Amino acid sequence: MIALGYGKFARADRIVMLEPLSDVDGRGDGARTRVWIDGVDGPVVASRTERAILDDMQEPRRAGPHSRRRPSAQDGLFDA
Repeated sequence: MIALGYGKFARADRIVMLEPLSDVDGRGDGARTRVWIDGVDGPVVASRTERAILDDMQEPRRAGPHSRRRPSAQDGLFDA
């Protein structure tokens, strides 16, 4: 599942197209991207950028609360 923002989610394999919104497209209230989803009439407005959505589609999430954190200098210190 890919988070689109505003409490909306879509299955990655159902996302057909992403269209970034510009200021002239009437982007307001955090709207960033139009997302076309297979089986849904018309686009869904996402509060995330197309790059963030694409990154989530390409990289499967790992389980756990720290799945998105960057490696630190302490990683691996206590590995056997």
